[in-house]
Amino acid sequence: MAVMSGIVLFTVIWSMVFMILLPVRVQTQGDLGQIVEGTHAGAPEHHHLKKKALWTTGVSIVLWAIIAGIILSGWFTVADVERWLHGAPTPIGGTNG
Repeated sequence: MAVMSGIVLFTVIWSMVFMILLPVRVQTQGDLGQIVEGTHAGAPEHHHLKKKALWTTGVSIVLWAIIAGIILSGWFTVADVERWLHGAPTPIGGTNG
């Protein structure tokens, strides 16, 4: 895996984990009973984004290390994925059928 591939993999993992953590522990205006006029009761009052970003980074580092380790170990390759999705490859000369 090249450096840029590793960076892209980490970025994708980070963004997915962040989207999963966004709704966790959000306190809305409706929950607190302090609805500002002109806003929706579901508008977040306390979102804890800094904590969520730090948790996301930690979880993403662990997941990235596991996934990158599997990719770099050669435990399975792109050819294996192709085989799982499409079956055995067709010989270059055709199927003789």
